[in-house]
Amino acid sequence: MSRVMIVDDEVDILKSLKRLLRVAPCAYGGQTFTLEVEAYSVPSEALERARHEEFDLFISDFRMPKMDGIEFLKGTKELQPDAARLILSGYADLNALVRAVNEVGIERFIGKPWNDYDLMAAIGQALSHRQLLLENRQLANLVRLEMGDMTAEQVEAERLEALEPGITDVHWGPDGSVLLDPEFRSKD
Repeated sequence: MSRVMIVDDEVDILKSLKRLLRVAPCAYGGQTFTLEVEAYSVPSEALERARHEEFDLFISDFRMPKMDGIEFLKGTKELQPDAARLILSGYADLNALVRAVNEVGIERFIGKPWNDYDLMAAIGQALSHRQLLLENRQLANLVRLEMGDMTAEQVEAERLEALEPGITDVHWGPDGSVLLDPEFRSKD
């Protein structure tokens, strides 16, 4: 199951995209992706959700009030650097596009109105590319392990960190205990 978050300030666009992603097949390179979609009309609410849940792909409108798509996707990149990102917009500004590629590393810019087939192909390609990058990282870690550059514990720690960001960040108390509650952690 691939988790996708869509952000657009137009509720009708969100409904249309959710409907499309629910019924249209999403495939690329012999892989078929089943999509679980969450949609938000307020970018700050979507960003808050991304702080607590992992997504494989973020799709954002470019022009939105209070926070544009690049700012939103930049925030998601800080939270979830391995997720794929697409911009879907009726506003085609070359400077904005260059900024989106340079600052956020978007996979594609898709214009509104979109072609359903092209959109689903772009989503499939982005998810496939993400999966390939993650697999390559795991293989590189195995090679480093075999060559002695990393211990098995380091490889496992990286794998766990990729699955659950922050899980390997341990906070120790002055007495050597592990502190689980953030309010009891010392201010460094």
